[in-house]
Amino acid sequence: MNKSIIRELTFKLLYSLEIQKSYNDEDIELYFEGIELESDKIKSQIKEDVNNIIKYNEDLVNQISSNLKSDWKLDRISKVNISLLKLAIYEMLYKKVPYKVVINEIVELAKKYGEDTSSSFINGVLATIVKENKLQS
Repeated sequence: MNKSIIRELTFKLLYSLEIQKSYNDEDIELYFEGIELESDKIKSQIKEDVNNIIKYNEDLVNQISSNLKSDWKLDRISKVNISLLKLAIYEMLYKKVPYKVVINEIVELAKKYGEDTSSSFINGVLATIVKENKLQS
């Protein structure tokens, strides 16, 4: 199972938690019941990433909020886009994954799961975050 598929599974779990507004171990375990994974290591990696995103949620939300255009508010953003942005920002800032890789893959997920404008919206927000945090590729 490659990193892109693991990233997509992580996004799907984050999205389901965003929809439920519930972030507990039981909900996370329930998500894995319908998924066949190659190893417990992959499950552990996804759980660790999701738990860290929950842990850093306040910072991630602040990063998103402070990098929106002035006429945009957080509650105006779809749950798909919020989930994708949280995952991307977490990977860039906390996991130190090269931002070019993260943005490319998150934009592809936005094209697959988001609305027509999701990919350009997410790309714009993430580009601003990269500049603001002076991230290196």
